[in-house]
Amino acid sequence: MRALLCKELGGSLSVEEVAAPSLGSGQVRVGVHGCGVNFADILVLEGKYQEKPELPFSPGMESAGEVLEVGEGVTTVSPGERVIALSDFGGAAEELVTNDFNLVPIPEGMDYATAAGFGVTYGTAHLALTRRGQLAAGEVLLVHAAAGGVGLAAVEIGKALGATVIGSAGGQEKCAVAAAHGADHVFDYKTEDIRETVKALTGGAGADVIFDPVGGEVFDASLRCIAWEGRLLVIGFASGRIPEVKAGLLLVKNISLVGVYWGANRRRDLEAFRKSFRELSKLYESGALKPLTSATYDLADARQAYDDLASRKTTGKIVLTTGR
Repeated sequence: MRALLCKELGGSLSVEEVAAPSLGSGQVRVGVHGCGVNFADILVLEGKYQEKPELPFSPGMESAGEVLEVGEGVTTVSPGERVIALSDFGGAAEELVTNDFNLVPIPEGMDYATAAGFGVTYGTAHLALTRRGQLAAGEVLLVHAAAGGVGLAAVEIGKALGATVIGSAGGQEKCAVAAAHGADHVFDYKTEDIRETVKALTGGAGADVIFDPVGGEVFDASLRCIAWEGRLLVIGFASGRIPEVKAGLLLVKNISLVGVYWGANRRRDLEAFRKSFRELSKLYESGALKPLTSATYDLADARQAYDDLASRKTTGKIVLTTGR
């Protein structure tokens, strides 16, 4: 089978013919049609992620395809079923072998390319806003990087939950994308001051929940425009700088600073993980969610895909395809 291989952290990637992985008890073999590209994949390839695979490895923490074979003891899926696979690595290959608990059904009517980029972004945004952020109808949600994969997911889910959504994005083109996916207000954080803009849009009250996958200066500004008893969700650090906070800022406005490590949920609370995806499937099938796949790349062009994502040239999700 063809697989994208990383043989050296920070080094080049290559597509090679490799032996298909063996199938063990409790595992499932998936014929992969597409693999979503995430910022976390870049960190994995650079050796900067929380979890580090042994070299050589295939990147790809989310993929979509059909079940080819099931191992001993597997009763949750059967050959022929269409699934989203949420493994830590290995999705960028024609076949993936993973534990059965890493699989969720593809929502009815969703194609493979969309499904390949759905799991991480929508899964992260949904658990962040519902379980960690406790976003309620009528509250104000501020979403940073609102035209990116996880940002667009947060915009759409926030609207589905009944919030007023403010989106910040870099440039007017990206602002237009966020608005098209339901943001009530959008602004360009490159030309407009985050604190002053959010204060103006909320009558001085600030945002009740802030969804921040950027970190750095964006995080700093978020602390200055959050509402009383607001919840600041720490999603990631796409800016490259992991911010620090003085506890006094949290105290004076009863702010909750909430970490969101979505990938650990399927290991620590599998039922919450599955419940989240059942709810996401219903939202998608109702038409409330309209995932954007802005580009697809062949496995052989993976380096270009990762570079385009790192340089923030993309909107929505980009996906690697295997040719199946």
